[in-house]
Amino acid sequence: MSFKKIVKPYKPLVRWDKIKLVVFDCDGVLTDGKIIYNSAGTEVKNFYSQDGLGFRLLREAGVHTAVVTGRTSTVLERRCQDMKIEFLYQGIAHKVQKINELLQELELDWDCVLMMGDDWNDLPAMFKAAVSVCPADAVEDIKQLADYVTSHTGGHGAVRECVELVLTNKGIYEQALLAYLNQIS
Repeated sequence: MSFKKIVKPYKPLVRWDKIKLVVFDCDGVLTDGKIIYNSAGTEVKNFYSQDGLGFRLLREAGVHTAVVTGRTSTVLERRCQDMKIEFLYQGIAHKVQKINELLQELELDWDCVLMMGDDWNDLPAMFKAAVSVCPADAVEDIKQLADYVTSHTGGHGAVRECVELVLTNKGIYEQALLAYLNQIS
């Protein structure tokens, strides 16, 4: 078998103001990647609590959010409901195809997308997105191919760091934070 070197595609300078959709993988991104089954056979996942406020800040800024994952989990469904993530697609083998459908629905294109993943099944969508991000503990080759690698690991602040990267680079972090704080004061 012969292997070809995967070359990171050329991407023009990011227009952060155009980012309107942030797409996340689940296992290894929203979670620490561990899949635990208890004695009753029920799946258990660990999510990072501070990600919830991050998703709220994205909503305040008018940025759409989606989770596209290859696995199916009722635990993830519950977490997405809790965080009011707009779009959840589970059991997706071809993420690019599903994101294409979502982009059509939202009347957007790939230069409006930031994709955060951690493994090979995320790479095609990461390559098509305007910006690709992965957690610090992503597969080593993915870290080499992503545009940004967070300092935090999956399920331990990587998503929140990604959210703050988006809002800061769009120049609206303080605006989104103030909108949130005005609602709770």
